[in-house]
Amino acid sequence: MRPVVWGLMLVITLILQATLMPLVTVGGVHPDLLLLVVVSAGLLLGREQGVGMGFFAGLLQDLASGNIFGVSVLSKTATGYLAGLMERKVFKEKVLLPLLAVVIATVFNSVVMLVLLLFLGFAVDVPTAVDNTLFVLGYNAVLAIPVHQVVYRLAKSELPDPNG
Repeated sequence: MRPVVWGLMLVITLILQATLMPLVTVGGVHPDLLLLVVVSAGLLLGREQGVGMGFFAGLLQDLASGNIFGVSVLSKTATGYLAGLMERKVFKEKVLLPLLAVVIATVFNSVVMLVLLLFLGFAVDVPTAVDNTLFVLGYNAVLAIPVHQVVYRLAKSELPDPNG
């Protein structure tokens, strides 16, 4: 993985998430572009890169949001690992499996965050958290294919040659 290129990708994604995504907010919920990049990187490049992208995406998100530090780091790292486990089972050029992976990853990421918050003793309104997860799920599903295509183009030089 080219660290500078991927780091720049995460910073640009964070900027887009912080500036443009609030414009499409419904009920205070907007898409999680960083999660989409983490899932696509994990699917395309494997669990090590998924974990690395998840860690740094979560770190950037925690630093930028001012929320409880570490929750996004842990949830996105775990999600990147999960996506990376599917690397050999996904046809890199196809979009339906990454779309399904984004749906699963969005639910997984939300559950991990909810469990961490509850474990840390924070009061969480579970019905509202479920509603928010469904909105994020819809947004992420719509944006999964375009984001995956961008990440695929970036990762193409690092993918193994299928012909040998």
